[in-house]
Amino acid sequence: MDYGVYHIMFEEEYSFITQRHVVVLPYPSQGHINPLLQFAKRLASKGVKATLATTHYTVQSICAAHIGVEPISDGFDQSGFSQAGNVEFYLKSFKENGSKTLSQLIQKFKNSSSPVNCVVYDAFLPWALDVAKHHGIYGAAFFTNSATVCSIFAHIHHGLLPLPLTPEVAPLTLPGLSPLNFRDLPTFLRFPDSYPAYLAMKLSQFSNLHEADWIFDNTFEDLEAKEARGVVEIWPAKLIGPMVPSAYLDERIKGDRGYGSSLWKPLSEECMEWLETKPLKSVVYISFGSMVSLTDEQMEEIAWGLKESNLHFLWVVRDSEQKKLPNWFIDSTKEKGMVITWCNQLEMLAHPAVGCFVTHCGWNSTLEGLSLGVPMVGVPKWTDQLTDAKFVEEIWEIGVRAKEDKEGVVRKEELQKCLKEVMEGERSKEIKKNANKWRESAIKAISEGGSSDECINEFVESLMASYNKNLNGHY
Repeated sequence: MDYGVYHIMFEEEYSFITQRHVVVLPYPSQGHINPLLQFAKRLASKGVKATLATTHYTVQSICAAHIGVEPISDGFDQSGFSQAGNVEFYLKSFKENGSKTLSQLIQKFKNSSSPVNCVVYDAFLPWALDVAKHHGIYGAAFFTNSATVCSIFAHIHHGLLPLPLTPEVAPLTLPGLSPLNFRDLPTFLRFPDSYPAYLAMKLSQFSNLHEADWIFDNTFEDLEAKEARGVVEIWPAKLIGPMVPSAYLDERIKGDRGYGSSLWKPLSEECMEWLETKPLKSVVYISFGSMVSLTDEQMEEIAWGLKESNLHFLWVVRDSEQKKLPNWFIDSTKEKGMVITWCNQLEMLAHPAVGCFVTHCGWNSTLEGLSLGVPMVGVPKWTDQLTDAKFVEEIWEIGVRAKEDKEGVVRKEELQKCLKEVMEGERSKEIKKNANKWRESAIKAISEGGSSDECINEFVESLMASYNKNLNGHY
């Protein structure tokens, strides 16, 4: 028989050998599910079988085409983290139960036409790498923070930067990073005793990282190449972001207008109808994400700031935060604004009526605002948000950072000043120009031939090459 014909027949009979199948495992919170789910969709669009493995409590919230979804257990299958009530207890349970059920999931596919050959895991869950290695498959860590923040934590993990970080270290200078003042540093590092379980989780990301086959970060070369290069010896990450649905960037994934995951019910249709009635770039969109909880005093200051600014606004206030709104606010501002419990943030930011994004500067929200070219007012509250806000204002110059008073509150006058600076006047022109520039840069990175797209292609090709090698080994 002709060797070429035999080779084709062999590949058809043993097609499972060349099938690339990646299990993607996020930490089960909205801000972590979204970018990893988007990465799964990117892989699927390049011919890789992608399966999202998420907890029983969150699995019902996933609805994304072209990828599989499988449940694993964190030990709290009915209510997730709220059932545990304690971060340390939850993480311990997730490691124990997640390791076991992830292993069972890999085993489930072992004798199928598409065995799992790589686990892409949220870096918050380093035990997933141990599971992958136990099964003799690849493991890839996925970081959901900026390269800058990852650099800081990597240096601390490797003993190159002692904790706590005090005002005396400021400005903090690390290879590749712009000088960071004390107010720019993640809160966990300034006050390590405030959230010890979260700090431990952040540092544990690097515990077995030297065993990972790939390291990915949700950022892109034009945005943070210098920062990533400065830490490459201890954190050699591939920059594959921004992990934002394709419809808002390169449009190469058909129908990809949302992440495909929502732990809350969005009210997008109602919002869109309201936005349609508003002038171009006239609306302030305000959202503090899925985790930030504001004080009653801060809520009231924002409420007064919006009312007295006389600008149109769309304010996302989660159900758990609604009781903090002043009693007078909704009725007295109904002609100018709208308060909702949740929405598809990307659709709001992409709407031509939206001219400003008041944000907590979580990394996902920062990337979304940047990718859609929307000027920002940063109101950071904790963890890496403070570092992201510095970059929004000083490095990328796509917005301003609101200043807190001695009580840690952004007063109404400060919010109004920031809104005016971003929406009107001379500085707003430069901010809008920069915002458009960074939007084009984000589109270029993820488009065909862009820096992030090439990194993803290299990963896919590496998976293919390894299985072609296995195929040849069968002769």
